[in-house]
Amino acid sequence: MDLTGVGIWSSPLRYGDASEAADAAAELDDLGFTALWIPDVGGPVLDAVENLLGATQKAVIATGILNMWMHEPAQVAAAHARLTTEHGPRFLLGLGISHAPLIDASEPGRYRKPLATTKEFLDGLDAAEHPVPKDSRLLAALGPKMLALAAERTLGAHPYLVTPEHTAIAREALGTGPLVAPEQTAIFATNRDAARAIGEKWLRGYLSMPNYANNLLRLGFTDDDLESVSDKLFDAMIAWGDEASVLTRIDEHRAAGADHVCVQILTADKKALPRDEWRRLADAVR
Repeated sequence: MDLTGVGIWSSPLRYGDASEAADAAAELDDLGFTALWIPDVGGPVLDAVENLLGATQKAVIATGILNMWMHEPAQVAAAHARLTTEHGPRFLLGLGISHAPLIDASEPGRYRKPLATTKEFLDGLDAAEHPVPKDSRLLAALGPKMLALAAERTLGAHPYLVTPEHTAIAREALGTGPLVAPEQTAIFATNRDAARAIGEKWLRGYLSMPNYANNLLRLGFTDDDLESVSDKLFDAMIAWGDEASVLTRIDEHRAAGADHVCVQILTADKKALPRDEWRRLADAVR
């Protein structure tokens, strides 16, 4: 898999119209983005992976992430084997343990022992009839224990909603070999007010999740930063401005040890495919 360069992280590629997503994915492939990342908060995520694999020739299609509470390891391994046979080694299985408020909403108390549950899921992938190879899977990892597990049992880590400072922490924890592939959110906006109008509510949704909140507190942000979504926090989490501003943030992640940076571009319409903005980013990256 080519996991150098810059990728695209996109919810609309996953949850939008399948034919439009396929058309957009084909263009992203032609634009030179090396990986397309999609989330999993319910529904047939592997169908979406298949749709994007069929629409592309070169780009890696990655789950960022596949929710371990919503799938069985044996079924995931069988699907990975089939899709790899049909499309070549371009399916990167990103795995994540999700968040207690999401998982416990339908079944209170279900979310427990996240590290042990992750280990059990990896064991299941290893024990499947067609195991998912270590170098075809990675973990959404923020804290030290999950980062250590990512280095031991997978290709590496896909930290979401992080700063370049966290990328440096992840690189130190994983060492020189494993992949570090952080997500970076970006907004093309002329000023902070315009950026906040697009991104503040979106960011608040993530700050309500304990995993993200605790990670930001470990990085030195305060409870007040999180509660108010301070300018300091907003600017740290979202690269806003023009193309140069986004490239600067990508370069900061690379300098901190990232191998691959996947950019999530937000616009006023969160459900729309930001194709013009993707083209702008591709031109800038080139």
